[in-house]
Amino acid sequence: MRSARGPHTNTRLEESTLHASLSRSACCWSAGVAFVAGTMLAASAAHMAGLRVPRRSPSSLLSRRRRRRLLRRPAALLPRTRAAAGATPRVRPPRCAASPPPPSSGSVLEHPVRRKCSPLLESALLPGGSDSAVHEWKAVPDIWRTAAEKYADLVAVIDPYHEPPTEWTYTQLEQEILDFSQGLRAIGVAPDEKIALFAENSCRWLVADQGSMATGAINVVRGTRSSDEELFQIYTHSESIALVVDNPQFFNRLADSFMKKINTRFIVLLWGDKSCIDSQALKDIPLYSYKDITKLGRESRNALFLSEQQGQQDVFETISPEDVATLMYTSGTSGNPKGVMLTHRNLLHQINNLWEIAPTEPGDRFLSMLPPWHAYERTCEYFIFTCGIQQVYTTVKYLKEDLQRYQPHYIISVPLVYETLYRSVHRQISSSSSAQKIIALSLIKISLLYMEAKKIYEGTLLSNRPVEPPFIVHMVKWLWARFIATFLWPLHYLANILVYKKIHSAIGISKAGISAGASLPMHVDKFFEAIGIKLQNGYGLTETSPAIAARRPFCNVLGTVGSPVKHTEIKVFDIETGEALPDGSKGIIKIKGPQVMKGYYKNPSATNEALDQEGWFSTGDVGWIVPHHAIGPSRKCGGMLVLEGRAKDTIVLSTGENVEPAEIEEAASRSNLINQIVVIGQDQRRLGAIIVPSNDEVLAEAKRKSILDESGELAKDKVMSMLYDELKTWTAHCSFRVGPIMVVDEPFTIDNGLMTPTMKIRRDKVTAKYQREIDELFK
Repeated sequence: MRSARGPHTNTRLEESTLHASLSRSACCWSAGVAFVAGTMLAASAAHMAGLRVPRRSPSSLLSRRRRRRLLRRPAALLPRTRAAAGATPRVRPPRCAASPPPPSSGSVLEHPVRRKCSPLLESALLPGGSDSAVHEWKAVPDIWRTAAEKYADLVAVIDPYHEPPTEWTYTQLEQEILDFSQGLRAIGVAPDEKIALFAENSCRWLVADQGSMATGAINVVRGTRSSDEELFQIYTHSESIALVVDNPQFFNRLADSFMKKINTRFIVLLWGDKSCIDSQALKDIPLYSYKDITKLGRESRNALFLSEQQGQQDVFETISPEDVATLMYTSGTSGNPKGVMLTHRNLLHQINNLWEIAPTEPGDRFLSMLPPWHAYERTCEYFIFTCGIQQVYTTVKYLKEDLQRYQPHYIISVPLVYETLYRSVHRQISSSSSAQKIIALSLIKISLLYMEAKKIYEGTLLSNRPVEPPFIVHMVKWLWARFIATFLWPLHYLANILVYKKIHSAIGISKAGISAGASLPMHVDKFFEAIGIKLQNGYGLTETSPAIAARRPFCNVLGTVGSPVKHTEIKVFDIETGEALPDGSKGIIKIKGPQVMKGYYKNPSATNEALDQEGWFSTGDVGWIVPHHAIGPSRKCGGMLVLEGRAKDTIVLSTGENVEPAEIEEAASRSNLINQIVVIGQDQRRLGAIIVPSNDEVLAEAKRKSILDESGELAKDKVMSMLYDELKTWTAHCSFRVGPIMVVDEPFTIDNGLMTPTMKIRRDKVTAKYQREIDELFK
């Protein structure tokens, strides 16, 4: 692979420019923050006397009216929550170590604080900005102005599990973002500075994300389930200057291992009471609650309005589409996470082009449960809000209840969630009476056969054959498939009435479940298709903002990840020679498009390794592109992408054979007795596996087979035997067989470091933990 620098890889100059900007901002911060924060809190009419610009012409009446509406609205429209009542109490300025006194009304800043704003969202802050009739998005926060104008009184977010429970309209959500953004400016946040946002999914996370982005700052995102060590690495590597945390419990967890080792200018608490914070860990660091920041923002914007009435106006630059919007650190399935620099242009490409994948309508309800620092969840959230949807926040704990309660039109999640739903449905069927169980399972099998026949005559049956079939063969298969589908359709319709309607009422998902982040097991995919719940699988990486390809609702071909997103090129290259391969051939997937990252932060060597001089990004994934056919059962599949696994996951046996473990693991996961599995065998003569059993299912199966001992326990050798038989049964069709197995009781989780925060198993961590046992296994 070529590693020469290209237009997408020249990061050293960009990084030096960024560091220079940070240095300039830091130099003027101590002098400027007293002026900004002091006068904004006082709401003085002489708030920015030193930053005068010429008085605007009286003829720009429309501009002044709009500016007045934007700047005065905070005092008139306070955000409401279902738990809130009455006026918001006045916020006392938080204590701040060695804060200089505010300047006098006649003082002039020799070096004014540099500021940026989102050009459309905060157009009132720009000279003549409100006169523009162009409503083109230049920065991600611009979407909120358009959304508020189009869907003003529609409910945008419902957050039922935080205190207070919150429900905001689009107008209120825009106002919260504007207030939070201005509040950050009031306490001295400057463009290009990094703010660490370590929190879980919530409406306030969204406000903090978009509010910080609107200032021109770069947010650095991660969740609370990451280890303290990983959070410290991310905070220090990103050179963050401040910390936004989820709640007091999370902050107190960080107090000993984290806070003592970092430098931070201030801390913002999104949820909870400041009195619950460990005060000893704070030292002299200013602490603000979420309401403190939004209150400061409202007061500051009122002060700006008064200043404008007297002919004064702050000087703001506009955020550029090429500016870095966020740093997102990769999951790190192997090695340390890398900071991916995503620009506003990268993210706007996704926002502008995802509608054909999820053609949402105003009022559609989405259920959100993924962490928002997951690139897939984050970008999808931005997109769906531009369509006027209603987003309901939930958690794994409440997922089953909320699916039934809210009956979402869409759910955005990872394959693990759909696998859990699949197991839950089958568990429910298994617990039914014998007659009900036989009927339900028989009808599901008939529906599976019906859908397979339907694919043949509709032309959506996957094939990698480069040559299309003869016309006669095609017609015979088409007629036979049509006959079978016609014969089975009445039974499939009966299944809808007797079985599937009950599943639909329990799950909802009336339009589609969007899946990405990992491979969607084929048996899960086929099951949901058979019962009439559409799953659309997609593909992408953090480095690509993330969507590269996705299945469309009008052509949902199982086994693929769909066609490329608009303006995206996909090619497959030979792993050894680097030459482009024809359709149907398996190799390394590379992509090119406006969603490809700017580079890895402070890591030019990794950037040059991933991006070549022509702008092609190497995904590290193995796959192939479906050949184009004019006739035949795969005539509608041409150009779609099929994934085979990660190149780095390939196991090379001592015989020289290459094995993709994903195929075996996917097949084995169909067993109810196997909870998790990792196939191993690098440099060995044969494959092995580490298995985490589903204990309840294993015991139930043992009772059925009457192999429990007198004390009601199950011997370990019998567990091993049962699991080995299951593995042989479910992987019989795979190219390679698994030899010795090892059973472990501890599941692979995020908390024990054996899964990434995006719920992918860390193979390197698993094999390292059990290396001694693996060595013994292969002896």
